[in-house]
Amino acid sequence: MPSLFKLPTCTLTAILALAACNGANAPDVTYSEPAPLDAQANGVWYSSEKDWVLEINDGAVTRWEYSPEYCYRTPEANEATPMMGQVEYRLYRAASDGHAIRLQYLPGDASAYFERMDALPAHCGSEDLTSETALFDIFKNTMAGHYGFFEPRGVDWYASVEAARLRVSDGMGEAALWQVFSDLLIPLGDSHTKMIGMVHGERARIQGGMGTTLPMVQAGMGEGAWVMGLVDQLETDVLDEGMELIADRVVVGEIDGRVGYIQIFTMGGFSSGEMPGTIEWSQAELSALADIMDDTLTRFADHDAVIFDLSNNRGGYDAVTRALAARFTEAPFMGYRVTVEGEPEATTEYPIEPYDGPRFTGPVYLMTSDVTVSGGEITTMMMKQLPNVTHVGTTTRGAFSTPLAKPLPNGWYLELANETFQTADGVVYEGRGIPPDVEINIYPEDAPIEGHASAIGRIMEMIDAG
Repeated sequence: MPSLFKLPTCTLTAILALAACNGANAPDVTYSEPAPLDAQANGVWYSSEKDWVLEINDGAVTRWEYSPEYCYRTPEANEATPMMGQVEYRLYRAASDGHAIRLQYLPGDASAYFERMDALPAHCGSEDLTSETALFDIFKNTMAGHYGFFEPRGVDWYASVEAARLRVSDGMGEAALWQVFSDLLIPLGDSHTKMIGMVHGERARIQGGMGTTLPMVQAGMGEGAWVMGLVDQLETDVLDEGMELIADRVVVGEIDGRVGYIQIFTMGGFSSGEMPGTIEWSQAELSALADIMDDTLTRFADHDAVIFDLSNNRGGYDAVTRALAARFTEAPFMGYRVTVEGEPEATTEYPIEPYDGPRFTGPVYLMTSDVTVSGGEITTMMMKQLPNVTHVGTTTRGAFSTPLAKPLPNGWYLELANETFQTADGVVYEGRGIPPDVEINIYPEDAPIEGHASAIGRIMEMIDAG
């Protein structure tokens, strides 16, 4: 069988400021189409949504992390800097009020609102902020100002921070400070809120909220062996002869020549040759996905049903999630809405239009588990609205928001969840996940590979029962 990719522990959403490490969003149709940064975008701009000050000069962007108390330039990237900290805005358009601009990373991304400033604030770059006490204060203020889910995740953040502050002193050392941050972040149980950095010359990560399945597998056979075992089982025991593993990201096959099967591991990674995060990359990704789905749904056109397996989906590029939802609907519908604290304009809405090409609008059985996260959850949230979709498996992980990258002055990167994703009727699943219509334990502890095949067998019984 083809070699399987090494699955990422975080989603492509973070790599691109997209999903999923939840996500890039659709353009707001009330504004003009974005244009590449040029001289008209030159100046100093401030976003209250992100507490960033940007100096733009003929397409070159210098970013500052801003508050009234401190202001420091975003540290230079190093070997531990996540891709989320390396991408920069490439597109802009005038905001509707005429006094600001909206900036985007890629076509189809969410746009961020920036107001013009007369000049760079005088205190930017004026002091050394790398002491332990300064780093702690910036960390706690950043979380308090931008993180949106303390209450849903059951954490009294202010009490926790007050107790932690007693443990912090200048000269305590970076390892001890890292442990303080870990003790504050892990209880949130949010896989989209984490710290990444170098500690005593070694790459380090603080990240909780990984559910139960992944830690179980990692402590046992290992994640790579598990995923390869699942794909091998599909090829040898579950699917008809002729199963395809496409781009190491998508499994396509059939069962009994009458039920289609699609498994997608990440919402992106379908193309090659373009630099991730570029406009060319986004175009190549959506084009490659269109080719895959055109071929697959043409093949499944007369089938009784399709099993759409997102039970091992790690999220990714949100434009992919919308492109997938458009393949399974007969009519337009409101996919989801996103709000961000500090965003001065309206909530962004993401309507879905049926794809103008091969679609499948017969019975669809959507599989999820607690591995399903970010872009996988956004897809689930949209598809559950469709009358032809039955959601089976276990509850998703409950981490939707694109992480906001907020580096500390010493180069450690705090990524935090600050976006609220809502269903069309206003339901928020952040922190609790999306429950299935039919409960099936896909990855039981005593059979994390065999349980997947058994779950598909259960679904086949549901299909046969009509």
